Amino acid sequence: MMRLFSLLLLLPFAVGAQQITVSTAASLTDAFKELGPKFEAIQPGATVRFNFAASGVLLQQINQGAPVDVFVSADQDTMDRGAAQKLIDTDTRKDFVSNSLVLIEPGKDGPGLKSLQDLGGANVRKIAIGKVATVPAGRYTKQVLDSAHLWTALEPKFVQADNVRQVLDYVSRGEAEAGFVYRTDATLLGDKVKIVLTTTGHTPVSYPIAVVADSKQKALAKNFIAFLFTDAAQQVLAKYGFAKP
Repeated sequence: MMRLFSLLLLLPFAVGAQQITVSTAASLTDAFKELGPKFEAIQPGATVRFNFAASGVLLQQINQGAPVDVFVSADQDTMDRGAAQKLIDTDTRKDFVSNSLVLIEPGKDGPGLKSLQDLGGANVRKIAIGKVATVPAGRYTKQVLDSAHLWTALEPKFVQADNVRQVLDYVSRGEAEAGFVYRTDATLLGDKVKIVLTTTGHTPVSYPIAVVADSKQKALAKNFIAFLFTDAAQQVLAKYGFAKP
């Protein structure tokens, strides 16, 4: 790992400043905001900018011509669509972290959930979930509830959010009695939310990353991906609760 980290320092750069835009899943917001300056510190003259949103929304932006250099998805399906549409350089695709999906309730005055079946109780009026069409956490949630034969029964209670951080906000503010988020998101808010359980019945939550096919800064984009696998970057990701793929 240290050898890879050292090699990054020796890679040549064109004269003048270079900048890359990394479009990344919203759940990585805090970790990547800390990693950005660390990457810039080892890449003289380089700047990294982040665009945080739901993975499906980010892919739509890339498809519409947004100038993006690196794409990070919170699920494999969205990256697969990017590959099918020839929007990414498939040779650069790698899985770099994993996560888990949890059921949460407000930390104060929550309904006292113990199981998925409890979501059907009268004390649960609203359940916040990510939009299934664009938010990977929403698709993982559907898989969980389909496996438990609960999706159809609970559907009238769903409040659909644009990304997983919005789900977290709804529950932490008590605007929904329950919600499904990644464990990394839930732990950020401390006692404002309570983790009820870790879900099962869904595909593994793994995050792929790749260079965007139309990137004008492919060398620097590849360097950023390589940086994420260094010990220094992995320590930051672990601090925010992300596990190795």
